[in-house]
Amino acid sequence: MFRRATTLLTRSTIPLRARPFSTDVAETAPADSTFTDAWKKVVPHIDPPKTPLTFMKPRPATPSSIPTKLTVNFVLPYASELSAKEVDMVIIPASTGHMGVLPGHVATIAELKPGVMSVHEGTDVTKYFVSSGFAFIHANSIADIIAVEAVPLDRVDASLVQKGLAEFNQKLNSASTDLEKAEAQIGVDVHSALNSALTG
Repeated sequence: MFRRATTLLTRSTIPLRARPFSTDVAETAPADSTFTDAWKKVVPHIDPPKTPLTFMKPRPATPSSIPTKLTVNFVLPYASELSAKEVDMVIIPASTGHMGVLPGHVATIAELKPGVMSVHEGTDVTKYFVSSGFAFIHANSIADIIAVEAVPLDRVDASLVQKGLAEFNQKLNSASTDLEKAEAQIGVDVHSALNSALTG
């Protein structure tokens, strides 16, 4: 097996063609002619159903050079905090650690943990506390950040955070069922992250 490994490793490599990203939407949605023909045979008086691609706006193509700005969309279930905002950098609290996103970042999907997300625009830095969510970094220097809950860090009351942390620690110590322990642990994690964001 080791003898074959050296021959496999020294073979000339075939140049790989660039694979399109799943986030790249074509200008026009590809039509499945086989499905459309079969549909028209069965139900000729009703138009074929539309797919989700029909309703998606095409993304801009991946630029040949790295742009100078990162376009950020930051949304919550009930509001859009940032929409197509051009910034220099975003630092997100990914579950694997804090991740800085600059223009030209490799396409990535990251799970968010409770922590501080900072948006850098020149010398201005806006900080948000996010509870959880996902960040979708696209190859065309667009970042879509979806959070379950977020609040600007300057609107967080430190005394309420300390009070909440104490309450959830008490609930964790007195929890008798697995459900109570899990709920209390989530409260402790979120309030600890809030406390760390405010103090450090």
